Amino acid sequence: MNILAIGDIVGEGGCSFLREKIKSLKKDYNIDLVIANGENSAEGNGLTHETAKYLLESGVDVITTGNHAFRRRESREVFAKNENILRPANYPKDTTPGNGYCFVKVKEVDVLVINVLGVTFMESLDCPFKTVDEILKQNTKTKVTVLDFHAEATAEKRAMGFYLDGRISAIFGTHTHVQTSDECVLGKGTGYITDVGMTGPINSVLGIKPEIVIRKTLTHLPEKFIVAPGPHQMGCIIFNIDENTGFTRAVKRLIVA
Repeated sequence: MNILAIGDIVGEGGCSFLREKIKSLKKDYNIDLVIANGENSAEGNGLTHETAKYLLESGVDVITTGNHAFRRRESREVFAKNENILRPANYPKDTTPGNGYCFVKVKEVDVLVINVLGVTFMESLDCPFKTVDEILKQNTKTKVTVLDFHAEATAEKRAMGFYLDGRISAIFGTHTHVQTSDECVLGKGTGYITDVGMTGPINSVLGIKPEIVIRKTLTHLPEKFIVAPGPHQMGCIIFNIDENTGFTRAVKRLIVA
């Protein structure tokens, strides 16, 4: 099976660009499942009813998130109502709405999709490594498992890759909005990339107007982040996974412009 993972979608422009490109992308690469990080899909960060609905109707099967998961108050209801919209699994279980993983039927195979948040330079949540361990222990019969590891530190993402190598099908990193060129199949069969990039404006700083980020950097004063205009691109990766073994056969990194 072919699983397409799409990097952080930024604002209205990113959502529109995804809708414009995803149909042909799915056809050209015979895509069976689409996972996209939607935590920046609303203007000014976060996920809303409208952006979630828009992405699902555009052809996304599972929406993952990260540190902006609960930026909008309404997102609590979004997570609670749709099991295919994930918040990081390592948020407190008893007090956090929604789920950190879900199952999607692909070619008669139940694919497990997990979303966890890194803790290095991020929020102080439960250990993402132990969180994934717990989920895997609860779902030992699942052959195909894909993880969106939303994390800041490259070292934490790389460590997770080797930690789970041979235990899950594929790992893709999100959050930094800059695509890395280290896509590979690790030694024991797990597909990997440190960061898949973003779906947003090319001439920007992580999707934001450059002048705003420069001014904030120089003055250290608060600024309202505004999504940059202009041409967009989509950072994504395709994992070709053997549904019988659960291991990745090949990885293809793309920037769609």
